[in-house]
Amino acid sequence: SSFGFSVCAASRSRQLSSLAAPSGLATAMPCECQWGLSSLILGIVVILAAGVFTFFPAFLGLFDYPWYIALCWLWFGIGVTFTTIGVVYECMGCQRAGRWHNAKAKEAEEDAPTPYIMINA
Repeated sequence: SSFGFSVCAASRSRQLSSLAAPSGLATAMPCECQWGLSSLILGIVVILAAGVFTFFPAFLGLFDYPWYIALCWLWFGIGVTFTTIGVVYECMGCQRAGRWHNAKAKEAEEDAPTPYIMINA
């Protein structure tokens, strides 16, 4: 199973690299992944989903099985883990500079665009 995944991932990366610019700029680009923000949002969504699924046995008496409640707690724990990782990652400033990072936005604010002048004909 893992061999099939690695072969699939390798062929997928070859497909993506063939679509990249011919000068090899794809390998020189910085990672633009938003790990902290993505983990934070994913964790909150998982916590909310675990709360929705916990509503059924807690208030309606449906699905009142020990294994179901244990799964709700498991998903709640997974959500808390993702949220904690996201908060720590964002607070520690672990995000690399890239297209979406605040350092680029601050540089762009310094240079004001040239205003257009309307010419009456």
